[in-house]
Amino acid sequence: MPNAPYPSPRNHSEDFLVCGLGRLGQECVAVLKAFGVRVIGVDLAAETGLDPALSGLIDAFYAGDCGHAEVLKKAGVRNCRAVLLVTGDERNNIAAAFIARSLNPRVRLIIRSAQENLNALLRQQLGNLVAFEPSQFSAGAFALVSLGDRTQAFFEVEGIKVRVGRVVVEAGNLRMLGRRVFELAHAERRIFSVTAADHPVGDFFFAVNPDKEIVEGDVLTFFESGELLPGEGALSPHRGKHEPGPTLSARFSTSLLEARRLLGAIEIPRVASISFVIMLALSLTTFLYYRAENPDISTLDAINIAIVLSIGGFDNVFGAIKVPFPISDRLYAFSVLIHVCSTVFLGVVFATLTERLLSSRLQIARRRPAAPSGGHTIVIGMGDIGQRIADILRQWRRPTVGVSQEPLPEDVLSDMPIFFGPLREALARANVETAKSVVAVMDDQVANLEVSLLARSLNPECTIVFRTADQELARNVASLLSSSTGLSDYAIAAEAIAGAAFGENILSAFHLDDRSTLVTEYIVRAGDTLIGRNLSEIAFGYGVAPMIHQRGDLKRFIPSDDIVLEEGDIVVVLATVDGLRRVEGGLRAAPEWRLAIDSAPSEATKFEAANMISRISGCDLTKARAAMQRLPSLLEKPLYQPQGSRLVRDLRKLLVMAHLERDGPDLF
Repeated sequence: MPNAPYPSPRNHSEDFLVCGLGRLGQECVAVLKAFGVRVIGVDLAAETGLDPALSGLIDAFYAGDCGHAEVLKKAGVRNCRAVLLVTGDERNNIAAAFIARSLNPRVRLIIRSAQENLNALLRQQLGNLVAFEPSQFSAGAFALVSLGDRTQAFFEVEGIKVRVGRVVVEAGNLRMLGRRVFELAHAERRIFSVTAADHPVGDFFFAVNPDKEIVEGDVLTFFESGELLPGEGALSPHRGKHEPGPTLSARFSTSLLEARRLLGAIEIPRVASISFVIMLALSLTTFLYYRAENPDISTLDAINIAIVLSIGGFDNVFGAIKVPFPISDRLYAFSVLIHVCSTVFLGVVFATLTERLLSSRLQIARRRPAAPSGGHTIVIGMGDIGQRIADILRQWRRPTVGVSQEPLPEDVLSDMPIFFGPLREALARANVETAKSVVAVMDDQVANLEVSLLARSLNPECTIVFRTADQELARNVASLLSSSTGLSDYAIAAEAIAGAAFGENILSAFHLDDRSTLVTEYIVRAGDTLIGRNLSEIAFGYGVAPMIHQRGDLKRFIPSDDIVLEEGDIVVVLATVDGLRRVEGGLRAAPEWRLAIDSAPSEATKFEAANMISRISGCDLTKARAAMQRLPSLLEKPLYQPQGSRLVRDLRKLLVMAHLERDGPDLF
């Protein structure tokens, strides 16, 4: 794509109102301004208290509480296309949403709120509303980077599990070396970027000649349907019915942990059982002893005496002034021993019953499992984003350990090992020396950097991911510490939020090289920039990657490039923020290639070739037939290079000879 500045998108006269200019609000302002729109800011702080860089981006500023109707009226909410309510007070955001809807029934509302049930009700009642929590977009990005492998993203869209992967072509890779890019794609995989090893993926996807020959050092980035395999660091495009189970060592470790929990659970019942056996033996001995010394006592009386002494009834036997039968000193001493043992036995019984009662009534939590011996991920900072990251990693069946300076409620991730206390001690208990990766997501970015350096000193081989608001700092740290990445959770969330502000449905977000990539759902409507275009024009013109197309009940993964979008169609694409901006503004790159048709063997072939040209290029069928009748000829409609290369290959299958000619500078 050329580097010329983009013109302002359509609807540029409509304002975007950002309420709350904290870290998240500032990131949202920066992303919105990249779209070329007018941005109005509202915050409790005075304008003089704003970051000077932010003041230069905001077109108008109003100090006040967005929860007051007067402030929103002054800010011009009636003329706004979207209102982003991103203050740190959820209650105030929700109150402001109701006010904004009453003042402007058509405005799009973006609310920061973590109350999922309430958010669903708000969408039903207010309409045209998106509610979110920043960590829902950024947690997946942190989790993916911590894997440290070829997987760049893993998400589920419309019931289809999709992963974005990357392969570096190495010497000796006979399956790839020497092959052309288009030969590596199939019905379940599509390559959208091929770069050199030292070049990141650009913001314009498909910027590659599909006829390029793969050479050593090429980096292929692709998406495909598949599952995340535990412990492999890669995803398989085709999985069998039987997923690989955990390794022998993992099963052994799990068995040991389960055994420990079981032993802890039955410790007191075992003591009670042993005490019962002892008392049963002593009771039998008492019966025999009393019968031996007093033959005149009946068997029933001897049993009665044994039972009474065994349940603490010493005074019932010896409480009288004179015992009704002879008793020796040895028998008396033995009876005292029985009394003492019965007291201990009853104490054990009562303790067991009390423990069981408290466990059932108070629901005493089981002990957390021990840390894995190695190959695990340590998440430092168990706030909202830390808990989301840990939950995602566990869904992917990755061994995960939490570390927190402050204790957590026992019901939070109760089946996951979490260690509390000073970070150095907690990291040692979490086996940081053998961990695969460490993710530091505490609220203090300096503390995140400090604990990241500590973890690296304890384990020089682990992958480090830390949360920071300063991307320049993250780049500097990454240049000094190998296998380290600094991410801004608010920067990732802001790009997804800004996309949602334009009316799109952002399904997921992940980090790809130096920028965020968004999984975006478009519903094609009359008058927008997508309707009437085939998917090849959208992919190669806007630089986005169509993944799913749905028309009615028919849903296709990696749909044909020849599908022409109609009103009501749904298309899900991978795109950077710049890609969304191009779609929003209709800023499609101009196709600059022409199809030169040299020869065709017969009239029947010309007929079939014209149909093929019309279908693939989107050219009018009458013009395609006219071009085939005056060979050699140049197709009037310009094409994108991937589109034209495919057309040349398919025409050759019909024995029609054709080639591409540049109509201007090489776009790719």
